[in-house]
Amino acid sequence: MRYFNYEAAAREAGISDSQLAALSQLMRQEFPKDDMLYELHVLRACMAVRGGYLTIAEALKAKPAAKSLRWTR
Repeated sequence: MRYFNYEAAAREAGISDSQLAALSQLMRQEFPKDDMLYELHVLRACMAVRGGYLTIAEALKAKPAAKSLRWTR
């Protein structure tokens, strides 16, 4: 099942197929079992690039969030 058309947003943003594949792989690491959240975050990154809020290079440098949060005071 597909939830979002992030490929269209990537094309509009000028993101190449190889860059989209790398971005998708990065987001899949963060959401390995949740297809909807994975696709949503790929879409949001593409839209941020399209809007000029982020470059694709910056998006690809992002590190996935830690699997567990550590609360400190």
